[in-house]
Amino acid sequence: MLLEWGTEGSDSLPCAATVLDMPAPIERADHLVAALGDAAAAIAQALAATPDWGEAGTRDGQHHSDLAADAAAVAVLDDAGLGVLSEESGRHRPERAVTVVLDPLDGSTNASRRLSWWATSLCAVDEHGPAVALVVDLRHGTRWTARRGAGARRDGEPIRASGCTALGEAIVGLNGVPAGHGGWAQYRALGAAALDLCAVADGTLDGFLDATTDELGVWDYLGATLVCREAGATVTDAAGRDLVVLEHGARRIPVAGATGDLHAALGRLHPEHGGSA
Repeated sequence: MLLEWGTEGSDSLPCAATVLDMPAPIERADHLVAALGDAAAAIAQALAATPDWGEAGTRDGQHHSDLAADAAAVAVLDDAGLGVLSEESGRHRPERAVTVVLDPLDGSTNASRRLSWWATSLCAVDEHGPAVALVVDLRHGTRWTARRGAGARRDGEPIRASGCTALGEAIVGLNGVPAGHGGWAQYRALGAAALDLCAVADGTLDGFLDATTDELGVWDYLGATLVCREAGATVTDAAGRDLVVLEHGARRIPVAGATGDLHAALGRLHPEHGGSA
């Protein structure tokens, strides 16, 4: 697979995505957009019909709502001729040209307790990397979309990251618990990385720091990462690895900033770079 998202950078931190003068075209883009939308609709219907959103007892942290949402989405995507990499059920149809990275219910603990921050995240990946993304706030109905090289939108309106450059002025989303205060103005720990990253894309947050080490799967961040990058934000893995990885067992440490300067400042806080996050 040819991937166009670079990882090398100065100051011992991974750089922003490699920017191509001519982004690779997306074959059957309208078909992908429709399929992701249909999968998200199927998830919403499945959740509405699921009476028990508690833990399923299948594995730690897996809820009945996760399983219902996953089954509905995988069926739709399979019928659309797409492969799937899902948090809940693994890899389906890996021989297909496009794989949809799927988190049917990101923030399932929030959802089980009706805390208002949970989402569906889908990202279609072709031979050139992430092509089309859809993240849906399932509590409020807000939708973030992105196509490679064509910008990002929130409910159909173009979005851009905040432009914040100074850590001391930034409102930062966190995953996990940092060892100490990182020097940001304020922070929020909201519990759904896909929505946290979309909030960076549309300027609601200025940055995002995963304070854990190798706990987030690609389904947690990839759709929102495409939204971020198309909105002008910088997102990389704190350890300098490629964020585009189609392996169920792979884990990464996403760090996002509205600007390169803010991204670098946040990245330096992670223990991978000698910080104390």
